[in-house]
Amino acid sequence: MRSIEAQLLHRPPALTAGEIVRRLGAMQAQDVPAALLAFRARSAILTPADVESAWHAREIVRTWGPRGTLHFAHADDLPWIHALTRRDTNILRRLAEEGVSGDDLLPLIAGALEGQGPLTKSDLEESLAGRARGQGIVHLVALAAYHGLAVLGPLRAGKPTYVHAADWLGAPIVPEPDRERALKELAVRYRRAHHPAAPEDLAAWSGLSLGQARTAWSLSADEPPPAREEPVVARLLPAFDEFLMGWRSRDPIVAPEHTKQVFPGGGVLRPVVLVDGVIRGVWGRKGAQVSVRPFEELPDGLLDDEIDDVRRFLAGQA
Repeated sequence: MRSIEAQLLHRPPALTAGEIVRRLGAMQAQDVPAALLAFRARSAILTPADVESAWHAREIVRTWGPRGTLHFAHADDLPWIHALTRRDTNILRRLAEEGVSGDDLLPLIAGALEGQGPLTKSDLEESLAGRARGQGIVHLVALAAYHGLAVLGPLRAGKPTYVHAADWLGAPIVPEPDRERALKELAVRYRRAHHPAAPEDLAAWSGLSLGQARTAWSLSADEPPPAREEPVVARLLPAFDEFLMGWRSRDPIVAPEHTKQVFPGGGVLRPVVLVDGVIRGVWGRKGAQVSVRPFEELPDGLLDDEIDDVRRFLAGQA
């Protein structure tokens, strides 16, 4: 059974937002509201303001990471993460599909970002004076990120912002030059947060080839499995939580007859009710109202504290 302790879902006391990100290696952050709720699932005391404070303080950084998707990473970990997850093949293809071309694309987007602080897509469209629009702008920023020149800033009125890495972090992100060292660090962090797991799981989570994942695996020592805690642990996990995304297969955590209710297709992944490491239902929210749809009857009162804590956390959102 997957370890909820390795994933910090037993909610160890006093962990900061930055410590949670470091312990997990990186945290899926494609959807920021869901990412914030992933911190809540791992801490009884963190508030949205605490996470956003760590983000504004540049302790955690939102950027392209494992699998080429947006993640929160600890600022200290950016060199080795960048060394292993950066790629530009798809970026260049997508730029071409968006009609964005030229030999000056990198200096174009770097110049638009440099010295400006966090900018929205609309801000950048104006600065680029017609050279790129819509998703073409996002792919241009991704190109800059590939070269260590851009990350995402905090949301502004619910919209993503983009910022020059040197302005935000003090210097561009320089990838770890020792690839073996980076691979070892990746595997150590992954194995610490994902138990049990195999190289195939690491490849699926990181986006590396299976061969590279096996090399990384061989460089790292196995972490002893965390002790199984006695009480049943119930958690309301957000969509795209690392517990759902961190392994190649989800078969161990959801029964086949319930798979479509959790993963209906089209890239949708619903928030789930996790009971002792197994998905027992789905849930949703509208404002501060939380609704739970279990797959089967659950013990009375099992989720009361979790529902109250989700409300506590949401009440702290601006």
